Parts: sequence; structure tokens; C-alpha cells
Amino acid sequence: MEIFQTIWTALTTPNEVALNVIGFISCFVETWVDMLLFTTILNIKCSKKVKIIYVTVMGIIAFVSRIFIPNPYATFLNMIATFLLIKFILKANILKSLIALFLPIIAISVLELIMLQFYLSVLHIPYEFVMTIPLYRILFTLSIYLCIYLIYRIIRYFKLHINLENLTKKHKILFIVNTILGIIAISTQLSLISFYSDKMPIAITIISIVSLLAYFFISLYSLFNTSKLETTSRSLEEAQLYNKTLILLHDSMRGFKHDFNNIVQGIGGYIETNNIEGLKKYYSQLLKDCNRVNNLTALNPNVVNNPAIYNIMATKHHKADEIGVQINLGIFIDLNEIEKYMKIYEFTRILGILMDNAIEAAEECEEKIVHVSFRKEENRKRIVMVIENTYKNKDINIDKIFEKDFSTKSKRTNSGLGLWEVRQILKKNNNLNLYTTKNDEFFVQQFEIYY
Repeated sequence: MEIFQTIWTALTTPNEVALNVIGFISCFVETWVDMLLFTTILNIKCSKKVKIIYVTVMGIIAFVSRIFIPNPYATFLNMIATFLLIKFILKANILKSLIALFLPIIAISVLELIMLQFYLSVLHIPYEFVMTIPLYRILFTLSIYLCIYLIYRIIRYFKLHINLENLTKKHKILFIVNTILGIIAISTQLSLISFYSDKMPIAITIISIVSLLAYFFISLYSLFNTSKLETTSRSLEEAQLYNKTLILLHDSMRGFKHDFNNIVQGIGGYIETNNIEGLKKYYSQLLKDCNRVNNLTALNPNVVNNPAIYNIMATKHHKADEIGVQINLGIFIDLNEIEKYMKIYEFTRILGILMDNAIEAAEECEEKIVHVSFRKEENRKRIVMVIENTYKNKDINIDKIFEKDFSTKSKRTNSGLGLWEVRQILKKNNNLNLYTTKNDEFFVQQFEIYY
């Protein structure tokens, strides 16, 4: 009985050793429930082994900083450690790591205030007892961790995930700013409530906290919906471009089907008269139309599988088709790989400028041809895009074309800026090269991305 009496005395009276033991255990339990919460909300995928490593390392850091480092330095150290461990152990991106850092802080702060109000107003247990008596500390911390665990189970059951992958750069910035402002507002409100906790009724405290959190999360929800709307609009534009491609392909196939008998009879006429030269000329003309249909077939979202690149290629293809320029397209890589090695925004700018120049140059020639190819050279560790076009001005200086305001076109707004802008992008990236060459038939731009 004396043992139980000793334990009970240790739990019901101020005891620093018991509080340290409770603090040691709670560091790991808190890290665990926090991790369950933010990995579920943010849909962070990681193995069981990685989760154990994160909980172990973060739990040790939290306990050591709690014992040996005074506040507020310990709090700042824990925040920095949490962010870095989420980033490098759980392999989350910066935005997810930032949100994962603050979500548990907000949740625990809100629950602590509510629980303190409950202990003070309902159980009539003052704050000092909760912080210094081990039994009350155990009940207090366990009730908070239980609430967080229940929130995690609810989120998991209803699959309430936040999808940050499809956010544009603009919306990511807005999201970060909104999150930081929301955290500041919530933290300020929580500080005020904590300061006046002994004077404010528990109902007012709960209403104040819930209304502020609701406003914060509704604003985030609206931001996500706006981002989804923009994504849907982009998808609709891509679908419209693809439909236009399908219409052109359908019309071309109908034309071939309608004229098939005439085409065969034409070939037969040359064979019967043994007119091989005429047959060769007839065949070359027929081949142009066949290539046009083949190129339209290649302009397919499953082949040009990056939405941004598809949008550029479809737009330029239709522009070229209207002025009689033939684009021959060859794609031998997964275009989504490009995003691993350079910003897709910069790549599409370069692609658009080079395609515009090639189409405009080819338009001036009798043979209006543009060849575009994408390939990957594993032995040289690079992705190569080659754009070749027929051109009229054989004396063009390939060194001067990159100078600002230099242009072979008639003077108009922004004329002479395209290749200069390409050169500025190349200067900012040390893994990009652009080689410009020419021969008697084609003007060639070879763009290289090294990895």
C-alpha cells in the first residue's frame, strides 16, 4: 500500500521529476499525433519506417530543447527542426512543410485554451495546478492528444485532403500570404483570450476561436476553388485546341476517302503510260498531304503529354496551317521530363519564340517547311529540341540575331526582342544551351537541356 500511496502522492503534488518523465513521453506522443494530422490533411505519402525515424528524431529534439533551452528559444528551435525534418525526412515540398509546421501549432493552441477554460470554469482547477501537478498534466495533455487523434480519424474517414500540386505560382504565393496572415490573426486572438481567460466565459472563448478559424479555412477553401476554376479553364482551352485538331484531321481523312478512287486511278494512268517521272511528281504531291495528316495525328495530348507544351504546339500548328506552312513533328521522349530540369514557363517561352520565328521565316519560301523534334540523349545526359525551317535570307548573320532590337522583319512593336529574351533566359540557367546553324536549305535552332 505504501508504494501506491507514494505514487499517488507523486502524482497529486508538485513533482519536477514526474513532470519531466511525463514531458519526455508527451514529446513523442505529440510528435506522433501531429504527424498523423498533417500527413493526412496534406496527403504526404511516406513509409512506416520514415515515420518512425521522424517521430524518434523530432521527439528527442523536442525533449532536449525543453530541458536545456529556455523559452522562447526552445520554441523557435523546435519550429526550425520540425520544418527541416518534414522537408528532408518526409520529403515534403517547402509549401507543404510550412503548412505542416503551423497546422499542429494552431490545433494544439486552440485546444489548450478550450481545455484550460474547461478546467478553470467547469472543474474549478486553476492553471497553476494543471501545469505543476503531474496527474492534472497527464489528463490535460492526453485530452488534447485525444482530440487531435479524433480530428485525424475524421479527416481520414471523410478524405478531407488539401491538394497543393495543381496550384499555380500566383496561387501558391497567395496561399502562403493568406496562411501567414491567418496565423498572425489567430495567434493574436489566442494571446488575448489567454490573457483574459479568467474573465471570459467559456462560451465566448469557443465562439471567438471557432469563428476565427472558420473564416480562415473558408478563405483557404475559396482560394482553392479559384485555383480549380483556373485549372478547369486551362483544360477547357486545351480541349478546344484538341477538338480543332480533330476537326482538321477528320476533314483531311474525309477528303482522302472521297478522293481515294481518283487518287488510285491517277496512279494507274501513270503506270499504264509508263510515265515514271510523272508518277514521281504525283507521288511527291500526294506525300505532302499524307505527311500533313500524319502530323495532325502526332498532335495528340497523349503524345504531346505536357499541357503547356501542347497548348503552344497546337496554337503554332494551327497558325502555320492557315498560312500554308507544313510542320513535321517528331516526339521521342516523355515531355513531362523537361519540368525536372528547367522551369516549364521558361521552356514554353523559348519554344513559342523559336516556333514563331521558324513559321514566319518559312512563310517567305516556296517550300514552307518546319521540322520540330524532341529527343533524349542518355549518353550525353541531355534533352534536345531541334527546330529547322526553310528560309529565304541566306546572308542572315547568326551572331547578330540575338542582339536587342535586331530584326529581319518590318519594324513593329516588340520586333527584335524574341531571341534577345531567349538569350536572357539562357544566361540565368547554367544547364541550357542554344546552338544556331544554317545550311543551304534549313535554318537550325538546337536547344539543349543538360541534367
